[in-house]
Amino acid sequence: MEQQNWAITILEDGFGRVRESVEHVLLGLSAERAAAQPSPTANSVGWLVWHLSRITDDHFAALAHVLDGGDAPRGRERTMPPGQVWVDWRDRLGTPYPEASTGYGHTPEQVAAFPHLEPSLLGEYHAAVHERALEILRGLTPEDFGTVVDFRWDPPVTAAVRLMSILNDATQHVGQAAYVKGLLAPNHS
Repeated sequence: MEQQNWAITILEDGFGRVRESVEHVLLGLSAERAAAQPSPTANSVGWLVWHLSRITDDHFAALAHVLDGGDAPRGRERTMPPGQVWVDWRDRLGTPYPEASTGYGHTPEQVAAFPHLEPSLLGEYHAAVHERALEILRGLTPEDFGTVVDFRWDPPVTAAVRLMSILNDATQHVGQAAYVKGLLAPNHS
């Protein structure tokens, strides 16, 4: 098997584990429990799942945009890269945030404003993001992994580094969501 195929297989497995963990963390939650915050400054399960899905959606779209010939970001301006599934989901989820928002840098007040959504709807959005991510992953070539996709960092970020960053972020946030769910459980058996 080519090195590229191994890399893609490993990444597919990693993102598949995140997908399974999202399904597990949403299992059995009501809309109220998904929106519950253990404290006024804590994130809710729903917001965490939305955030990890938005970051994955946004960053994969940006990576694909650059690999398809778009310009890699250089300045601190924040634009919404084309190709996100969010465009089809924003109205369905009814979040009160600007269209390009991913949750990065949200204040406790912005987290508290996250709507009470049925967890199944969040799961469907995450599933759509996951499918789009797999589609992008499966289209990568060996040369793509070394392509710079973001000049805003020192050193500039390659596709390989960005993919690991997305996976690391998603893994951390789904773990946080599982922890918050555990804090909200009526009993800890």
